[in-house]
Amino acid sequence: MKKILLSLFVVALSTNITAQLKTPAPSPASKIEQKVGLTDVTVEYSRPSMKGRAIFGNLVPYGKLWRTGANQNTKVTFSDDVTIDGKTLKKGTYAVYTKPGKDTWEVLFYSDANNWGTPQKWDDAKVAVSTSAKVEAMPMKIETFTMSIDDLTNDSAVLGILWENAYVGVKFNTPTDKAVEESIAQVMGGPSANDYFSSAVYYLQEGKDINKAKEWINKAVDMTKDQPRFWYLRQQSLILAKAGDKKGAIKAAKASLAGAEKVGNADYVKMNKEFIAEMK
Repeated sequence: MKKILLSLFVVALSTNITAQLKTPAPSPASKIEQKVGLTDVTVEYSRPSMKGRAIFGNLVPYGKLWRTGANQNTKVTFSDDVTIDGKTLKKGTYAVYTKPGKDTWEVLFYSDANNWGTPQKWDDAKVAVSTSAKVEAMPMKIETFTMSIDDLTNDSAVLGILWENAYVGVKFNTPTDKAVEESIAQVMGGPSANDYFSSAVYYLQEGKDINKAKEWINKAVDMTKDQPRFWYLRQQSLILAKAGDKKGAIKAAKASLAGAEKVGNADYVKMNKEFIAEMK
């Protein structure tokens, strides 16, 4: 009886030790979350390392479908419809598969994102968008497989793939301008000073109708004239300058400078002084 109890104790002890054992994953999971304009973009992938191996053309053969990473397939999620190579990719989650080549890669966004690696049965109907991307040689080797979201603008970014000495980037565009225009149209029935200010700054930054931007920033400044906001006045000076009103731009910059000096904002003091000197 004692031998049986002792054996049960040893089994229970070894099971408990095994259950608590933790080791690092060979290809650890990673997640990127990035706001591009007004669109949320998430990339989930695993990160294998070179470990002395030759990668492209060897471990990852040229011309063969690749899961683009390790373990479960790499996934990208867009909260809005985006455009890739002139083609619309509907909002949602996609597996990112690739066919690496020496000079170019084929990149495929696959609507079934719940596979472990590549699908057992490939379905061309599930390829939502495919595009080709040039391979750019890196000046150094990237040991661990890396994905990135770079070159951010208000309405675009580049989904990057980096490993060994290769970089491949896929540009995508987001519907930021459309969303902002709709938002502007919704609030312009009774906009606040900040609504006018934000709309004017957006039009200035995106090179849109400068006269409309001038109208809106003037309203924002007028609505806050009892408690002037030096950052409003700074943007007003920039908009007026672009609209060709040099005198009005200098006046606005001087008012912004006075407000910035009053609260001790050195950055705005410097920007306004440089702007005034440039205008003169």
